[in-house]
Amino acid sequence: MTPELTALTLAALLQCLTFVIYAIRANLELGPGYTMSARDREPSRPMSDKTARLQRAIANHFEGLILFGIAVMVVTYADEADALTALASALYLLARILYVPAYYFGLRPWRSLIWSVGWLSTVFMLIYALF
Repeated sequence: MTPELTALTLAALLQCLTFVIYAIRANLELGPGYTMSARDREPSRPMSDKTARLQRAIANHFEGLILFGIAVMVVTYADEADALTALASALYLLARILYVPAYYFGLRPWRSLIWSVGWLSTVFMLIYALF
């Protein structure tokens, strides 16, 4: 497996882990009656700030993971993968690993700077594959 595909796989597993942590916290805070319902109404009590941040971090990672997955697919199938795309993939993965706790703990401006590293790594891979 290429380093880029390995990073993509690990990023997907990170998303799974983050979801499990969020789901446990949400179930504890909101109760299974709400979390197993159709959620046609707002919960009777709000989630804690940190649990809500985990929910937003998951949504953000799904958005980033789509673009990163496309970038990995492009460099892999175009046979453009090399040390630079491997480095960009590693930076993306590292940024995503650091992003979750940065978001969870509300670290500003670090959360946004960490996010930027992942996004720029993805954009680099896409542009690099074109040339």
